[in-house]
Amino acid sequence: MLFQFITQVCEAPPPIYKNQTVIELSNRTKKSPEIFTSATMTIIIFRRWVSVLYPILLASILLHYCRGNSDERKVHIVYMGERPHSPSGNMSSLLAVRHISLLERVLGRCPNFGIGNAEMKRVISVIPNHKLHLHTTRSWEFMNFSPGQISAQTEGNVIIGFLDSGIWPESESFNDEGMTPPPAKWKGECHNITCNNKIIGARYYNTGGMYDPSEFKSPRDAMGHGTHTSSTAAGRKVAGASFLGLAEGTATGGVPNARIAVYKVCWQNRGCSNADILAAFDDAIADGVDILSMSLGSSVPPPFFEDAMAIGAFHAMKRGVLTSASSGNSGPTPATASNLAPWMLTVAASTIDRQFVSKVVLGNGETFPGIAVNSFKLNGTTFPLVWAGDVANYSGGSGVINAKNCLPGSLNSYKTAGKIVLCHSIVGDLTGVAMANGLGAILFNPVPSVNDFAFSYPLPATQVRTGDGDAILDYIRTTENPIATILVSETWKDVMAPYVASFSSRGPNRLSPEILKPDITVPGVDILAAWSPVASPSGSPFDTRKVKYNVISGTSMSCPHASAVAAYVKALHPDWSPAAIKSAIMTTANVMDPRKNEGHEFAHGSGHINPVAAADPGLVYDASEDDYIYFLCKQGYDNTTMELIAGRSNASCNGVAPGRAWDLNYPTFGLVVEDGESISTSFTRTVTNVGPPNSTYHVSVQMPSLVNVEVHPTVLPFSAVGQSMTFTVKVSGPKIVDQPIRSGAILWGDGVHVARSPLVVYTITPNSMAALPFKPAEKIRFGDQPGRLEHEILETN
Repeated sequence: MLFQFITQVCEAPPPIYKNQTVIELSNRTKKSPEIFTSATMTIIIFRRWVSVLYPILLASILLHYCRGNSDERKVHIVYMGERPHSPSGNMSSLLAVRHISLLERVLGRCPNFGIGNAEMKRVISVIPNHKLHLHTTRSWEFMNFSPGQISAQTEGNVIIGFLDSGIWPESESFNDEGMTPPPAKWKGECHNITCNNKIIGARYYNTGGMYDPSEFKSPRDAMGHGTHTSSTAAGRKVAGASFLGLAEGTATGGVPNARIAVYKVCWQNRGCSNADILAAFDDAIADGVDILSMSLGSSVPPPFFEDAMAIGAFHAMKRGVLTSASSGNSGPTPATASNLAPWMLTVAASTIDRQFVSKVVLGNGETFPGIAVNSFKLNGTTFPLVWAGDVANYSGGSGVINAKNCLPGSLNSYKTAGKIVLCHSIVGDLTGVAMANGLGAILFNPVPSVNDFAFSYPLPATQVRTGDGDAILDYIRTTENPIATILVSETWKDVMAPYVASFSSRGPNRLSPEILKPDITVPGVDILAAWSPVASPSGSPFDTRKVKYNVISGTSMSCPHASAVAAYVKALHPDWSPAAIKSAIMTTANVMDPRKNEGHEFAHGSGHINPVAAADPGLVYDASEDDYIYFLCKQGYDNTTMELIAGRSNASCNGVAPGRAWDLNYPTFGLVVEDGESISTSFTRTVTNVGPPNSTYHVSVQMPSLVNVEVHPTVLPFSAVGQSMTFTVKVSGPKIVDQPIRSGAILWGDGVHVARSPLVVYTITPNSMAALPFKPAEKIRFGDQPGRLEHEILETN
């Protein structure tokens, strides 16, 4: 079984029901529980407290609402590992008996419920029901990949599940023209939405039961994010797609004939609930998806089995489903990457060779290029230009500091109306300028920063470099009647691409320092894809434009690209494990230029994705559930926990001493050295031949002279497909001090294939993860517009 939820509302000590079994709905009494049973859900409802039981496939989850003296509601999830389905037809009765027994042990523990339950023998962890947030045409061509190059039938056998904000099914990107019925393995359903042979499943989840008035009580997408991600991965080919004339071309997903299953877990103004995510994982696995795509995550990752996404992905892995997840939008700060579990594919974001440039032309003829997705046409007409600090709304209580950052309510509308405003900020959606009836805006960061991705705004606007912003401010101060205009965006070629986007979250890995994260880098900047016509294209409530396609940036956009590549590999190799698919993607990645990527592998992982090569990697580093259990034992988990997680008694940590987990059969090598200590360790890896049966691979090592690397054996002679061989890597070197990262690689080649694995050695320094606070985040990011989230303060506990 996957998850069982008990939602309990405690307003007073509830009655305890002993020896309780199923009571028919027709036999309702004031204090009797009501139990409703369907294929997916059993609900026990009490008049004074409520229990909701989902008999599913992964674990037992207890959602517990406690109302304390402050009227504050706390929600917790109790993770109890894997429980098998009952072979009898009395599942709901058995669940009722077992869970009412559980309730007897937890009732009356408000508000300290979480601590009390963590002591129970069968409880693995107590997880607060935190809210997670989403991490938000040219890209496939940029990766030298032609979508739809394998047969429609082969590609159509693969189903990608999207845990996101829903979908807009009427988008042309989801038409099913020429598509056959869904594969026979599919067991999913469509709730409150019309599916077709493209969108074959759609569910929605709302544990809290409260809806924003602007939301749909269905899988329909009110935010645009889920529509964008699903079309990026698996949208059909649509000619002439554009964002209001910008980036015009053929929009397509990487696997346009793959099927889409939608699991709406993210809601406008309330984020993405852990409880909803776990329920969606459960359904997706039972429905029969092949790949799961999740463009969301926490700003600071909690331990693996206090993390809904890591828990769900673990059980998905057990059933052959790879979870692809975004690394987050908190870069370039080190140790900010999320979704760190080694059974997940963690995706960073890179640029592509297209930039949207919107120029500023001043009254004196000077022109400054800015970065923006600006579709507004001023037709060269100039307008008065003011510095935001000069038009502060003093009567409203704002001063120069708030005004120059163009914060909402900070600008005097009498001095701003009809003018272009120069703002000292690159954060926000220009609501402050729109509220003050400003005509447009020029933004710049007074502190020099990277300007590598474009925003869309609700009015004509562009973001210029720091020095150009200073020059424009000087023009305003030295000109009696300063004027300017902002031009419609044009596309420029970025010859430096690809490089890791400034917002993309970095390693090192906070939970398992020896496991290199992120895993792979994929385009995530200025991506054109389908959009919900009811969603603001800029995210601003002042933006009334309706668009079918939108251009946005984020690791949310890179993740579905990786999901599509995983689906492509899965279509060609349906018997490969999640670890094998992940290995194929990582070991065939293109090497990224270290001169353009500060942080090296901590920024880009194995490198930049190469979809074509991933389908034929030659060798793979495979891993099973047992390998991950061994890894978890090394991380300090005990026998009881492992048995509960695995759902079997032979999942043991006996003989495994806690320690560093570098011997997981992972496609990368990571060594953390205590500052001032010598370099010395040995790695063991096993590779499996998935290429020609008679293949001989020779090793080569790339490593700076400071570090000595020896590989034994140096030759791997394979005689059969599926044959596995083991090798060791010994790494040694002198004492090192304050060494952020030393990068190298182990390469196995047979003359046709090259399987490359990064090898990194680093010390924990004041700038690395050891210096950062470790607090579980209250919210999970869904940053489709990365920079705009920087001004929001995440609640922590």
